[in-house]
Amino acid sequence: MDPVAFEVLGFAVRWYGIVITAGMLLGIMLALRVARGLQENENWFLDMLFFAIPMGLLGARLYFVAFNFTAYDSLAEVLNFREGGLAIHGGVLGGVLAAYVYVRYRRVNFWQWADIAAPSLILAQAIGRWGNYFNQEAYGIPTRLPWAMFIAGEFRHPAFLYESLWNLGVFALLMWVLQRRQFIGQVATLYLMGYSLGRLWIEAIRADSLLLGPFRAAQIMSVFFILLGAYYYRRLR
Repeated sequence: MDPVAFEVLGFAVRWYGIVITAGMLLGIMLALRVARGLQENENWFLDMLFFAIPMGLLGARLYFVAFNFTAYDSLAEVLNFREGGLAIHGGVLGGVLAAYVYVRYRRVNFWQWADIAAPSLILAQAIGRWGNYFNQEAYGIPTRLPWAMFIAGEFRHPAFLYESLWNLGVFALLMWVLQRRQFIGQVATLYLMGYSLGRLWIEAIRADSLLLGPFRAAQIMSVFFILLGAYYYRRLR
């Protein structure tokens, strides 16, 4: 699979960037629609994205680089987003931190805006996983299942596809709950638990996981997010 979609004046436009951008744009459009439905200020949300998106991308990249630090020889390589290498947990942490600072500045309810953003975030993640396909990453261990994909010289579990489908399922659940929300923060906390439950089992069959010693970093973060989501679900309810 050629990771380059086309070239413009010698500049290679990669499928990875196209897919990630498409996921972001669809997520933003959805969030604005949700904000209107909840009679919230759409301009505030756009202002928040001005900080949250760059911080999310930076967090995703630095998180990935931290686990592969010896592979990079310069700051330019570290900040080369076009080659792939983004970790969603770092992106969530970076984006949430920026959003939290912004809503504190605006003195509005953080969990209300988290509920607005959560369905868009999981939708963008579902779409963005296909960028991993074009970069031939986020693949699973070898398997003989009929839907196996030939990646890295072997037929393997399409882990990126599993996560994309799981995320679409979580997205449908969050949109259903949003229409029946019982308390502010319910959607966001269900996102933390729902996404993390899927990532927990999918990571077990990944062949290219980021490792923290003998442990898979994504599984550690998933357990943390599940506990965090369960705690705040109970507290906010």
